[in-house]
Amino acid sequence: MENLRFLLRFRRDPISALQELAQTYGDIVHIKLGEQHAYLLSHPDVIRDVLVVHHQQMHKPNLQQQPLGGNGLLRSEGDFHKRQRRMMQPAFHRKRITTYAQVMTEYTQQMSGRWNDKQQIDIAQEMMGLTLSIISKTMFGAEVEQDTQTVYNSFTTWMRLNSAHRFSPLDHALNSLPLPRKKQQAEARAQLDTIVYRMINERRASGKDNGDLLSMLLLARDEEGGGDGMTDQQLRDEVMTLFLAGHETTANALAWTWYLLSQYPEVEETLQRELDTVLAGRTPTPDDISNLPYLEKVFTEAMRLYPPAWVTARRSLDIYQVGTFTLPANSLLITSQYVVHHDARWYPDPQRFDPERWTAEARAQRPKFTYFPFGGGPRLCIGEPFAWMEGELVLATLAQNGACAWLQDKKSRWNR
Repeated sequence: MENLRFLLRFRRDPISALQELAQTYGDIVHIKLGEQHAYLLSHPDVIRDVLVVHHQQMHKPNLQQQPLGGNGLLRSEGDFHKRQRRMMQPAFHRKRITTYAQVMTEYTQQMSGRWNDKQQIDIAQEMMGLTLSIISKTMFGAEVEQDTQTVYNSFTTWMRLNSAHRFSPLDHALNSLPLPRKKQQAEARAQLDTIVYRMINERRASGKDNGDLLSMLLLARDEEGGGDGMTDQQLRDEVMTLFLAGHETTANALAWTWYLLSQYPEVEETLQRELDTVLAGRTPTPDDISNLPYLEKVFTEAMRLYPPAWVTARRSLDIYQVGTFTLPANSLLITSQYVVHHDARWYPDPQRFDPERWTAEARAQRPKFTYFPFGGGPRLCIGEPFAWMEGELVLATLAQNGACAWLQDKKSRWNR
């Protein structure tokens, strides 16, 4: 595809542009963006090589001038990234995150309790509000409740303005101009910083472990590197990173899951039968998840069709060999979850919503990186266990309360 035409297509519809590249030119596609060499890599073995085998030869590219998460886990590199991840890992141990399950189910029940049969709702907005409430509570405990609306408004403002220019080739130039959106983003960021730093200061002064994520981060020590904890700036960056990663992606995954269930009543019926059999009307707990295999298949298949993170990028530090191809240093290596998840080689009839793709036998027949919604390798999303538990508990809780049937009634109102 001619480069200028690709750029214009990518700006308008990035997912379709990447799909067309892969379907037309194969698993390794070279794109010249001015002086920048970029490559779309779409074979699972090559993706594994980039994300796992040769991860030390890669850095994450800086695609935003002022990321809200600062130098948090999503952006940091090298020894600093290893240190931060090592310190944060205990906060996402399964035993720790199961303590947040009650928050997840209670907040879900409160939300569904506000719905009624004659009401038309924006399910994406409802899921976004729910997951933001959950991450706020699990991050800060009760202390954030007085600021919930400010946090929600500031986050949604920042994300909306950021998304509007995320794929613009002129983004760096636009950021140097005194545009209204730049001022609004700065104001939203400042409001969030004020709240986060206040909570950090209050918690440091009290010295209490409130059982939330902030307590874990404050208590974390780098035992392998001198025993130091995080500075206020480091805490702020990691908190912002977890806020972004901890609610937007899960909310999108849940919204698409409800959409798919509304379009495939036979899947919804099978899911409802499993929930009725296992839960019999009671609120689900983490211990129930292993007894709800169809629920897991539904959520897994939804994230195959609509992966919340649909593209991943790395920048090669040195010359990089891919099969018979030698890629120059500083190449931009692009992998797309959406492209791979819709590849008919791995998923026949890829547009169809089919949870039975996720039997143990079917999984064993596919290469590992035919499915990677949370990335892979040392930079695998640290919050993956949290996201799986939250997604499955929210689905089970809402379906128990009749959400699937409610969505079937409103099927005609869905807008693709």
